[in-house]
Parts: sequence; structure tokens; C-alpha cells
Amino acid sequence: MLGFDNKDDDEVLHSIKFIEDVPLLMIVEIGRTEMEVQNVLNLKKGNIVVFEKIVGEPMDIVVGNRLMARGEIVVVNERYGVRISEVTRPEEKIGERRE
Repeated sequence: MLGFDNKDDDEVLHSIKFIEDVPLLMIVEIGRTEMEVQNVLNLKKGNIVVFEKIVGEPMDIVVGNRLMARGEIVVVNERYGVRISEVTRPEEKIGERRE
């Protein structure tokens, strides 16, 4: 835990503050699917692309290419959002599920 009675702790706190406003891209992945190029080129308005995820299944929240959390899609004031339901462990990978 960081304390304020030692110079090393102050330096660490300064380093953390220094990067707090660095912008990172956050991605919430609804699903993935593989399609042949021919099928992609033939897509038209009204076509349906089926993904592997099931309605209500947690969505992966990826920050800086690392899986950080999972959550569910919500609608807030006519905009989509994500409600975080689980913070992942560092060793978990995108698409993996906990047992």
C-alpha cells in the first residue's frame, strides 16, 4: 500500500498521476464470427450475421488490447452503454470464460 512518509512512495504516486490522463481505447465486443470473403462481399441491407454469443451473455471489455472486465449491454438515455459485472484476472484472455 502506498504511504506518504517515504520518498519512494511519493515517486510512485507521481508516476501514476503522470499517466492517469493518457487516453486508452475501450472496446466492448458483442461477438465474432468467421466469414468467407465471398459471403462478406454479398452482404446486403437486411441480411443477418449470426454471432456465437447468446443474448444476456457477458460482453468482453478490452482496454489497450487487454481483457479488463466483462459486462452487459444497457441502454441509457437512448445510447448504448455497458454495466460492468465482473473484473477479470490478469491471466484471463479475451473470449475465455471462468469455470
